[in-house]
Amino acid sequence: MSQHFSVWLLIALGFLAANLPFLNQRVLAFWRVGSLVKKPLALRLAELVLLYFIIGFLGRWLEQRIGQNAPQGWEFYAVSGALFLTFAFPGFIYQYLVRRGR
Repeated sequence: MSQHFSVWLLIALGFLAANLPFLNQRVLAFWRVGSLVKKPLALRLAELVLLYFIIGFLGRWLEQRIGQNAPQGWEFYAVSGALFLTFAFPGFIYQYLVRRGR
C-alpha cells in the first residue's frame, strides 16, 4: 500500500467514522440502545471520542507500516481532534437540524 493511498484511506475512514454516531440510532452501528427511541447526545459524543481513538490507532499503525513513527506533541492531537469534529459536522446537522423539519 502506497503512502498516498494510506493517507486518503485514513481521511475517508475518518470522515465516515466521525459521521457514524449521528447517522443511526445504534451504538457503534451494531447494538440497539434498549428501550430508547433516540440515542442521547452524550452517548453520541462518547461514540465520537471512541471512534477518534480507533482512527488514531489505525493511523499510527499505517504510519508504522510505511516507516518510523514520528513523535507527536499536543498540537497534533488538538488539530486532529478539531479536524475530526469538523468531519462530524454534516452528520450532526442531519441528525439535529434537517430531521427536525420532517
